[in-house]
Amino acid sequence: MTLAKRFGWGLGLFALLIAAAFLSMVRIRFDPPAQAVAEQPAPAPAAAGASLIIPVQGVRADQLTDTWGQSRGDGAREHHAIDIIAPKGTPVLAAASGTVEKIFESANGGHTIYVRTPDGGTIHYYAHLDSYGVAERQPVRQGQQIATVGNTGSAAAGASHLHFEIKLMQPGERWWQGMNVNPYPMLAGVGDAR
Repeated sequence: MTLAKRFGWGLGLFALLIAAAFLSMVRIRFDPPAQAVAEQPAPAPAAAGASLIIPVQGVRADQLTDTWGQSRGDGAREHHAIDIIAPKGTPVLAAASGTVEKIFESANGGHTIYVRTPDGGTIHYYAHLDSYGVAERQPVRQGQQIATVGNTGSAAAGASHLHFEIKLMQPGERWWQGMNVNPYPMLAGVGDAR
């Protein structure tokens, strides 16, 4: 084999290795379409559904912290939820009765569950879960265990917690849509979770 052919094969092999290395760093993900989030710090409790329970077993209202509006992703987005700190594996409870509309894996939320209330007007979103205890289209009762607390998604390097969102839905809106409202005022006055 001539020197030119060896050089050509060597250069081709090197290019192939570089391409393989690059492709090994590429991650293909599906995230739901971005949503326009209107900040509403404190809706009337009736607007987001009737009475709620704190969705993490054993957590008291005085242990909650209002994390609404905090910066996330190095300032790329605002936090439109409440983070409820609890040990990994702690039961996550349905904050209200409804039907599991979607179980979803997302880059930021990790293992997630979307529960729509019976009137269709509210979605409760539970994220960073360690494990699921329900299936899509399954009815759930308020206080029923639906998952366990974890640190999946963007919480992988941090403390285990439940990311809990409330979304007010218009007719025809899908599980990832809706207008976020601050859950803290609705949970801060609630008694202990079961």
